[in-house]
Amino acid sequence: MKAAETLSAPPPKALISVHDLMPETLPAVQRTLKRLEQHQRAPITLLVVPGRDWDRTALATLRSLERDGYRLAGHGWRHRADAFGGLYHRLHGLFLSRRVAEHLALDEAGIIALIQRCHAWFGDHGLEPPALYVPPAWAMGQISLARLRDTCPFPLYERFDGVIDAAAERVQPLPLLGYEADHALRAPILRLWNRWNWQRARRQVLPIRIGIHPRDIELALAHDLECDLARALEPIAYDSLSSASAATSSA
Repeated sequence: MKAAETLSAPPPKALISVHDLMPETLPAVQRTLKRLEQHQRAPITLLVVPGRDWDRTALATLRSLERDGYRLAGHGWRHRADAFGGLYHRLHGLFLSRRVAEHLALDEAGIIALIQRCHAWFGDHGLEPPALYVPPAWAMGQISLARLRDTCPFPLYERFDGVIDAAAERVQPLPLLGYEADHALRAPILRLWNRWNWQRARRQVLPIRIGIHPRDIELALAHDLECDLARALEPIAYDSLSSASAATSSA
């Protein structure tokens, strides 16, 4: 009976994102997207860093990606913290984020201003306002769910532990896979982490997040990424997690 149930179980849902889209990473991101196309994985969300040097050519490419059906999301402002915001930020940078977790260097007012500025950039450049905001390194910093709801314009926010539905002030915990093994110690740690999160997704019947960085297809876990993309998956869009989206579809 259990074997029959396993065979009939639907494939796990997957939220697939490509991080750190900025002018200087465009070639690597486009190589990654070609690989994802080979696996027929869509929808795919592209995490855009607005505060970089976006010239006309890079912006035209971004608009073309949007027309091709890729979902855009906000991803910080510059993807770099010029200074550390305290001991926790220093430790976070040492073990996880290096200097990219720019939210951790800001107070609540600074985080709100950064998120609002990020959201406005898309409309200012002829792009659709995104549904999703992802802070660099998934580090949201010191801001409450109520303040996100009341002061920030994105419906959804993704942090390390899951996805925040701002209107509902709710966090949906979701397992996360990562492949950015850019030095020797990261590869075995990430491999164990990914294995545990696959088990968690199956056990709790949760969508799994697959977060891909621009150079992951060249790094030590490239084969792991290929194997995971080749699994039986049902890719879904992040906005399917929004209570506002659910209310609209049921109306």
